[in-house]
Amino acid sequence: MIFETLSVFPGVFAPYLDASIMGRAQRAGVFEFRAHDLRDWTHDRHRTVDDAPFGGGQGMLMKPAPIFEAIDDLSSRGPAPHVVFFSPCGARFDEARAERLSRRERVLLVCGRYEGMDERAYSLADEVISLGDYVLTGGELAALVVIDATVRLLPGALGDERSAEDESFSSAGLLEYAQYTRPASYRGMEVPEVLLSGDHARVDAWRRRSAIERTARWRPDLLAAAELTTEERDLAERVARETRGDGAHGEP
Repeated sequence: MIFETLSVFPGVFAPYLDASIMGRAQRAGVFEFRAHDLRDWTHDRHRTVDDAPFGGGQGMLMKPAPIFEAIDDLSSRGPAPHVVFFSPCGARFDEARAERLSRRERVLLVCGRYEGMDERAYSLADEVISLGDYVLTGGELAALVVIDATVRLLPGALGDERSAEDESFSSAGLLEYAQYTRPASYRGMEVPEVLLSGDHARVDAWRRRSAIERTARWRPDLLAAAELTTEERDLAERVARETRGDGAHGEP
């Protein structure tokens, strides 16, 4: 899979994508990454990519011409990319959308800056994504989030192929179960005995119950689409009622 970015700050990606899991995945050939500088498709000595908006207003807008020319040029190099823009108007990014992107051969992420882009540029997008109901100073962080969430779903990225399956928001539709490591006892808090038992069937059953309870407590909105038995749904509804009743808050 090939990920590419089009940005006025192409240098911000490498420090993250060359490190840790992303770096190992690149070196193993799981995915390729290419960062493109939008200013390479400008034609004035100042390499200008922005201008004042028609009708007045604060800030500057990204000009359409460099974006159109860049995407035209990049699209001519190899298989046509799936072009993704970022905007608060876009569809909310989630695990299902990451899974769909992971099946693409080539994805080009176009990163906005300033007050946004000339509206005509959005005609180039195959998909417009929003990370959430907040505003970032640029699309570079959003692009990194999308790359990270997508690459970790690719075969070979995590090493253990079950890792992504067990994560929160996986196909089971639940948050991930609680996890513990050494020491078994710390400041009066004990690791559940079942996790020390060596009984894999009991551990699996406990983890399933933990995932259901955590989802009911922290993200009850996910339960409607979760695949649960009648007994599991009763458990989830009971935990959700108890959580609403005592107003519990804290760390998941």
